[in-house]
Amino acid sequence: MKITILAVGKCKEKYWRDALAEYEKRLSRYHKLTVEEVADEKTPENASPAENIQIKEKEGERLLSKIPDGAYVIALAIEGELLSSEEFAARLEKLAVTGTSHVIFVIGGSLGLSQAVLARADRKISFGRMTYPHQLMRVILAEQIYRAAKIARGEPYHK
Repeated sequence: MKITILAVGKCKEKYWRDALAEYEKRLSRYHKLTVEEVADEKTPENASPAENIQIKEKEGERLLSKIPDGAYVIALAIEGELLSSEEFAARLEKLAVTGTSHVIFVIGGSLGLSQAVLARADRKISFGRMTYPHQLMRVILAEQIYRAAKIARGEPYHK
């Protein structure tokens, strides 16, 4: 199965890029993981609610343009479903065995995801109510995808 992490903004720090590359390498035995980025919008310091919506909509259009027809889309959203690592593994495994060939995880910018992206998502998941730096969230997600692959195959790693 092909898995894409689609995110708003560049992964600037080398240590985050190195961590992602490590999980891409580890996952290569199970899935093809790629990370794609779209440009973020500059958010003014005192942006109005209307400006924030407009920014999310612009970023959302960029994200949606990268999602091919037929892809299964999972949006990372605070209001999404909370899953244990075992539940996450079971969901990914079910997608794989039912013939899903491409899963795209979408990570929004600093303001979150637009309504259009949330509407396109087949599922919304949450890693909790806390906010994480977007670059770190990519690494956390990649690690959980790797953990899910190990759990699904009954291999040691998850404790």
